Amino acid sequence: MDDPVSQSMLAKLAIDPQSIPHFSLRDGVLRFHQRIWIAANKALHHKLIQACHSSTLGGHSGFPATYTRMKQLFAWKGMKSVVRDFVSSCLTCQRAKPDRSRLPGLLQPLPMPSAAWQIISLDFVEGLPCSQHANCILVVIDSFTKYAHFLMLSHPYTVAGVAKLFLNHVYRLHGLPDAIVSDRDRIFTSRFWSKLFRLDDVKLQMSSN
Repeated sequence: MDDPVSQSMLAKLAIDPQSIPHFSLRDGVLRFHQRIWIAANKALHHKLIQACHSSTLGGHSGFPATYTRMKQLFAWKGMKSVVRDFVSSCLTCQRAKPDRSRLPGLLQPLPMPSAAWQIISLDFVEGLPCSQHANCILVVIDSFTKYAHFLMLSHPYTVAGVAKLFLNHVYRLHGLPDAIVSDRDRIFTSRFWSKLFRLDDVKLQMSSN
């Protein structure tokens, strides 16, 4: 035993079994409240926790069950926090951790347009072989008539380039829609709208709501 504190306690208890409250020496084993006292040995701590948590007996149970199993047999200073850190960093437990996120709500159907070009969808087809300096397509579909425009783009494209293409080939023929449905992120969509209005000399005034 390399722990000087434990060695000191062993020496005192060997002379006087009542010298240290709550500690006892039985069959050469130092005990704290009848539990085996473990010296300040991190490697030994790790092995004991692994045996009580990661073994077939432990079954990768959570912290409360693992700590309860440990404190029935062993004791050392700061054992609770060491067990908690071990269980929280267990890779097997992290992989098997159940998904506790809230269940998503019911899918909400998109509103039905009452006229052509009120609601349009905007999507991109990428990864195409290069043709006339273009390697992707901007697909614009009217939700009411299903009429579509297929516009050539060069990758990497910009929001300004998409807005200018839309203005020249879609807005020029059909005007501005009431809504655009796209799987692009909100930042791209908002920048697209802003750039489109700027190209058409329309100033957007956002409310604070």
